[in-house]
Amino acid sequence: MSEAPLVGYSSSDSEDEAEAEATGRSRPGYGDRRCGQSSLPSQRLPVPDSVLNMFPGTEEPEDDRAKHGGRVRTFPHERGNWATHIYIPYEAGEEFLDLLDTLLPQAQTCVPRLVRMEEFHLSLSQSVVLRHHWILPFVQALKDRMASFQRFSFTANRVKIYTNQEKTRTFIGLEVTSGHAQFLDLVSEVDRVMKEFDLTTFYQDPSFHISLAWCVGDARLQLEGQCLQELQEIVDEFEDSEMLLRVHAEQVRCKSGNKFFSMPLK
Repeated sequence: MSEAPLVGYSSSDSEDEAEAEATGRSRPGYGDRRCGQSSLPSQRLPVPDSVLNMFPGTEEPEDDRAKHGGRVRTFPHERGNWATHIYIPYEAGEEFLDLLDTLLPQAQTCVPRLVRMEEFHLSLSQSVVLRHHWILPFVQALKDRMASFQRFSFTANRVKIYTNQEKTRTFIGLEVTSGHAQFLDLVSEVDRVMKEFDLTTFYQDPSFHISLAWCVGDARLQLEGQCLQELQEIVDEFEDSEMLLRVHAEQVRCKSGNKFFSMPLK
């Protein structure tokens, strides 16, 4: 069985998981312990509700697998770390959803546990972890890098099977077949920011795509071959698929925890 392309999700991420669930690295040269701070463990005191209500949207996540479709976390939750992901959003129209409604039942004849993605996007980074106090500087660095990029069009019409790095989740996606160079240019700038903050850069030979459906586990054996061929035929024969799958990239978006930051392209 051939090696499936990788997608930039951790095994605990739903499209892009909300709050961080990882042990991240601080920016180089910046430790969390201040000079003279005691190394003795301190008892955590409860924060009054009146204080919590002053900062909506900053609560820590619950580590409950039942709430994440049975997905297994790649890394343990650590307070103050926020999962962060950079991507181009795709707003699915009615015709695209009609195509998906035709495609998914056919895929489910091969793998019944497949479920549709709730949101659609094309990743420009892996899922990385930021300390909460680095989110705004990180986003500002991204905005500076994205400021000169023009809007562009691309086509995503090749059905392809993907897994995450741990092979604990499988995805059906539509791979980009034109516009690849513009995606590489964007990733190059995103990677510069990642390096500045000592974070993991994107894959060396990325396959840009829109994930359509996913399931827990490695389902490549069931989906590749005849099933994949049938899914591609559905896409090719769908009415006006050539125009439908011609997409305009108008913004780059960063999601960090439960916060969203948009960077419009020129």
